[in-house]
Amino acid sequence: MKILIGMNLSPSWENYLNEAGFECVHWSKIGKGSESDSILFEYAKKNNYVILTHDLDFGAILAHSGENGPSVIQIRSNNITPEYFGKKLILVLKQVESYLKEGTLVVVDEARHRIRVLPLKK
Repeated sequence: MKILIGMNLSPSWENYLNEAGFECVHWSKIGKGSESDSILFEYAKKNNYVILTHDLDFGAILAHSGENGPSVIQIRSNNITPEYFGKKLILVLKQVESYLKEGTLVVVDEARHRIRVLPLKK
């Protein structure tokens, strides 16, 4: 599973997740930070990435498109640093990896995570 980290998350997530055994890249190494979410979305789809984000727009893009991919993981927390949220995210990634390969929206907060199978209904 390859993870594409969105611009609204620190580049430090890349190193943190790579050290945990995930194949990750931050969008800043691929595209411009000023590019629209739809550009990142299309890149992830064409290159088989799961998108990791703090941005609600990706859920909206999935719902509007009716697509069954790419999978998206949304972090919902006020503190989105790897130091604070990293262990929780790694635990969830391991639990939902098979779902992410099939096409899902996973929303993760401090208390729980929710899985919505794609395509999302409008």
